[in-house]
Amino acid sequence: MLRILVCVSGGGTNLQAVIDAIGDGRITNTEIAGVISNNKNAYALTRARQSGIEAICLSPKDFPDRAAFNRAFLDKVDSCLPDLIVLAGFLVTIPAAMIEKYRNRIINIHPSLIPSFCGVGFYGLKVHEAVLARGVKVTGATVHFVDEGTDTGPILLQKSVEVNEDDTPESLQRRVMEEAEWQLLPRAIDLIANGKVSVTDGKVRYK
Repeated sequence: MLRILVCVSGGGTNLQAVIDAIGDGRITNTEIAGVISNNKNAYALTRARQSGIEAICLSPKDFPDRAAFNRAFLDKVDSCLPDLIVLAGFLVTIPAAMIEKYRNRIINIHPSLIPSFCGVGFYGLKVHEAVLARGVKVTGATVHFVDEGTDTGPILLQKSVEVNEDDTPESLQRRVMEEAEWQLLPRAIDLIANGKVSVTDGKVRYK
């Protein structure tokens, strides 16, 4: 049974997609060990509690410096005994020590087709604003393993979404979530839970 820990900063729609997919069998051999948020007002924490999942708030604002937060964060992660850490809209930089300890056991969902519209400063609605400003015709979402860079780890899954001429950042964000993110993240977790992927030479291989 794969124990996953979900880290999220906001509403938790991707968390809900994972909860639902476990419930209806699209994700197998998996249980959610806990949900961590840096935001005490994140609706994701409510979603977790409503599903009987441990909900934990841990904010950098509550610590004297980032080093102290990083130690507490890693301690809390370790206490959940996760096999896989899922970043589902988590707007906190992952400590280097955590990346090293959980190498190829942390995945992230990003709302674009990496390597486009990713990296420092590209998160949330900012991604979709940039997509529309550039005038591309296709965008999408990516699930990737996390390394020391920003959105630079091995790509696990991608799915494209067409950009409509009348799209706003908000409408495009919603469609990318519905058509790509909520499908990709459960599929990625199920593949990992069932031993269907590995990482070799910085690339994901399917078994």
